[in-house]
Amino acid sequence: MSGGIRVRGIDEGDWDGIVALEFHAYAALGLSEGRTALRSRADASPDTCFVLDVDSRPVGYLLALPYPAYHCPDLARPERPAAPAAPSGNLHLHDIVVAPDLRRRGLARHLLRHLTRTARARGDERISLVAVGGSEGYWSARGFTPHREVGPPDGYGPNAVYMSRTVPADGPGDPEPDRTAPHGPSAHHEAS
Repeated sequence: MSGGIRVRGIDEGDWDGIVALEFHAYAALGLSEGRTALRSRADASPDTCFVLDVDSRPVGYLLALPYPAYHCPDLARPERPAAPAAPSGNLHLHDIVVAPDLRRRGLARHLLRHLTRTARARGDERISLVAVGGSEGYWSARGFTPHREVGPPDGYGPNAVYMSRTVPADGPGDPEPDRTAPHGPSAHHEAS
């Protein structure tokens, strides 16, 4: 990794890699959604879904979409196209994954920083996620607060926790470096 790190929008040619990364991160947890569901989430909000390139090679991705606070996607079904609605003020981080051989190097931080800037530019007040696979501590260390009164839909696995944090009004809003979690952040799905 010589340092050419870039976050960009998802291109059509990225989908095989995204599907493979997602499967590797979530299949063992029983949370892999598959191509149709993943694409439906990205299609619901293409301006808030990104790929992470290192040295011009895609090595990670992030899917986020506007969702009402205290609600999250149902993993059992794809997103349905919806008529444009008033902004919810909440951007839901559905999925973030970095390639296994590049985890624990701070790369997820680039995706989270980009998402925070995107949320701020959109006027969102909060970013939410569902911590899965024992990742609540990882997300807590990055400023996310659990909302145990909010039960994610079935399918997120045991001990899934809905969490959120405010979008900083100014400044970079950088999360802490990616130093924890055996397979990186796990949001979902927010897992990874």
